[in-house]
Amino acid sequence: MAPLIHCEDLWKIYRLGDVEVQALCGLNLSIENGEFVAIMGSSGSGKSTLMNILGCLDQPTRGRYWLNGIDVAAQRADQLADIRNRQIGFVFQSFNLIPRTSALENAQLPLFYRGLPLREQRALATTALGRVGLQGRERHYPTQLSGGQQQRVAIARALVTSPSLLLADEPTGNLDTESSREIMTILDRLNKQQGITIILITHEGDIAAYAEREVVIKDGRVLMERRTRRGLAPSPTEA
Repeated sequence: MAPLIHCEDLWKIYRLGDVEVQALCGLNLSIENGEFVAIMGSSGSGKSTLMNILGCLDQPTRGRYWLNGIDVAAQRADQLADIRNRQIGFVFQSFNLIPRTSALENAQLPLFYRGLPLREQRALATTALGRVGLQGRERHYPTQLSGGQQQRVAIARALVTSPSLLLADEPTGNLDTESSREIMTILDRLNKQQGITIILITHEGDIAAYAEREVVIKDGRVLMERRTRRGLAPSPTEA
């Protein structure tokens, strides 16, 4: 079976006046369906550029990227928007919630763009909030929620479309230690119990340890890959 994600010789070159900046330099990467992968690297390593390409928010200058068998580089802008809406969920460091909108309305926002009936939107958003432990908080506004709870709303919003891929960009960057642990426990459970493929961008080793594989990026290339303690542990059927 083909991997969920396959990147072949990806280059991303930005032109700043007369200067070319190479953000990705012939990067190769494959991620299987159901994997939990942490992508690590220092500032300027290219990990954020890679994240944008994997999330169909940007396209490579050259090279190929297949997502679930689709040649992403060959897609039109409207097709990329449809892929993002149907196959990919996004979780960002800054939560990106609408302040004057309830948790329920924030979570159902992606469904609005699908044109689903309002009752169905609310039902699916309520279920998604329940999956992250926010039952009873549906009517709360972001200012009435802690940072960890706001990030849970953001995760619910990412889950509401039943994506095959969840991209989490420094999801614990604005959280304290306990809230970070809670968020990573939720992501771990979504991967283990529901089989959602998760790609985590982080610079923190203890956060990356929740993944089963770490991919280290440097100068726009994959410097190394390694299995984490979780990735080396036997599965329940092997234990």
